[in-house]
Amino acid sequence: MASEHPTRPRRADRALQDEDRLEALLHRLPVGFIALSDNGQPYLNPNLFWYDAAGRRIYFHTAATGRTRGLVERNPRVCFATAEIGQLLPADTALEFSTEYASVIAFGQVRLVTDEAEQRHGLQGLLDKYFPDLHPGVHYRPIIEEELQRTSVYAIEIEAWSGKQKPQPAAG
Repeated sequence: MASEHPTRPRRADRALQDEDRLEALLHRLPVGFIALSDNGQPYLNPNLFWYDAAGRRIYFHTAATGRTRGLVERNPRVCFATAEIGQLLPADTALEFSTEYASVIAFGQVRLVTDEAEQRHGLQGLLDKYFPDLHPGVHYRPIIEEELQRTSVYAIEIEAWSGKQKPQPAAG
């Protein structure tokens, strides 16, 4: 990873460079934050998401109309983040208090998905991630055309990503 790239963590000792671990976090973590910009005004959208490893993209959805859709149409540059917190780590001094954590940050272009098959793919991926034991046609009605018209499905095409972690210090 080039040192001048914006995804490079400042502290190299905390960089999470194992792509399998980055993907595992994206598969497991429940909420992502999509950062957009509206004429220089930052806008952060917390959302459920699904990472499609085969396409190396992140899917999410919102209402068919609204702020997110307008921002995406005006400026498709996006930053995505997700993170988890582990154990709290007390210390002898206030400065040394800390926590375990792991995070992923991705940069790329977001696009409105217009192909019906890809819309279904993205939405089904979300359903499968959050409700893995429920199956369309068995536990619920599969996605219908009317539902596709009521939502906007987005795909973040990942151009670069990085991870950061702080595990608990080894006992010693």
